[in-house]
This record gives sequence, structure tokens and C-alpha cells, in this order.
Amino acid sequence: MTTPAQREAATAALLVARAKAGEPQAFDALVRRYRKRIFALALHLSGSESEADDIAQDVFLRAYRALDQFEGRSEFFTWVYRLTLNRALDARRSRARHRESSLDDDPRIIRAIEVDAPGDPARAAELRQTYARVLRALDALPAEMCATVVLVTLQGLSNAEAAVVQRCSRGTIGWRLHEGRRRILEATSKSHHTKHILSPRLGRLLEDAGMLDLEPASS
Repeated sequence: MTTPAQREAATAALLVARAKAGEPQAFDALVRRYRKRIFALALHLSGSESEADDIAQDVFLRAYRALDQFEGRSEFFTWVYRLTLNRALDARRSRARHRESSLDDDPRIIRAIEVDAPGDPARAAELRQTYARVLRALDALPAEMCATVVLVTLQGLSNAEAAVVQRCSRGTIGWRLHEGRRRILEATSKSHHTKHILSPRLGRLLEDAGMLDLEPASS
């Protein structure tokens, strides 16, 4: 009996084959299938909604142009994730060099509050402070460690999938997750005396930032 992951991989492989055979609707289906997650990954790492949108468009354009070179030795989502990761980390480094860190209008916080505290200004104010601490700690992690935490904790990839995307061992992924979570918890608890520093809505450390379901707003 096949697993959901195996069925997903088989569907993507079929769409890739049809796209290679000259069926544009097949590639459009791949874009619809993965764009939400690609945008979310780019937003988590870049911190910019417009930049994340540009990255998502660029990644799928690159994938389309290089589709004939895709040999299927890895899954399609792994390939586009790696393209996204490289572009988003470049954007993250550029932001760190050219802009002061400000979370006042960070789209990740705005979207989190819309999900977790709709119509509740007092709760929104409390969560804004909490999410700002979490994101500040997340953004302060080394680039590859930050990417690992985002891929596994926010995007839901397994350690094995993240290892393929980041081209490293599972052991490295496991260490990055452990160390990243430790640093985030340490950074957030320094300015907060209670252990319950995050919203109980989500069960894992960074999912409590409410960023799991990010996608571009409808135009």
C-alpha cells in the first residue's frame, strides 16, 4: 500500500513527464500544487512579502526553462525547494547587509495575528510581542541553521527530506534543529519570565508563530 508521500511523488513525476512532453497545462498544475509552500518558504527566510513573491515566480520560471535537464533522480519538490532556498538565503543575506532589522511591519507577524487573534486587540498586542521575539531569534540563527528549522518545523519536511534539500547528512539536520530550537528558546525566555512564551494553538516550537499556512494574498 502506497503512502501519501509516495502518491504525491508519483503525481508530481507524472506531471513532470507530461510537461516535458510539451503539455503546458501539466507545468501549470505543478505550479498550483507547490506555489503556496514555495512562497511560504521564501517569506519565512526573506521576511519580505514582495521579495517572496518575486522569488516564487523566479523559481518556477527557472524550473520551467530547465525542465529538460531535470532527470528525476530526486523529487520535483526537492528540486524547486533547493532553488527557493538558494534564492531566499541570498535575499536574507542582502537584507542583513542593507537594512536595519525591524519587525514592526513584518508580514509574518501580521499574518500570524490575523490567524491567532482576529478581532481581539488585546490578544493581538500580546502575540505581536511574542512573535517578534520568536522571529528575531529565528532570523539571528546562522543561515543554514535557520533554513533547517524553517524546512522541518514550519514546512513539515522530514529530517531526511531536509537533508536532501540542503545536501547534508540527517545527523547535521538533527543537530541544527536541536541547536536552533535551543537558541530560540534561550533568546525568547531571556525577556519573558514564564515558560509559556508561545501561543498554545500550535504544538511545535516555531509553528506557534502561526506561519504554517502562509500564502500570497489574493489580488
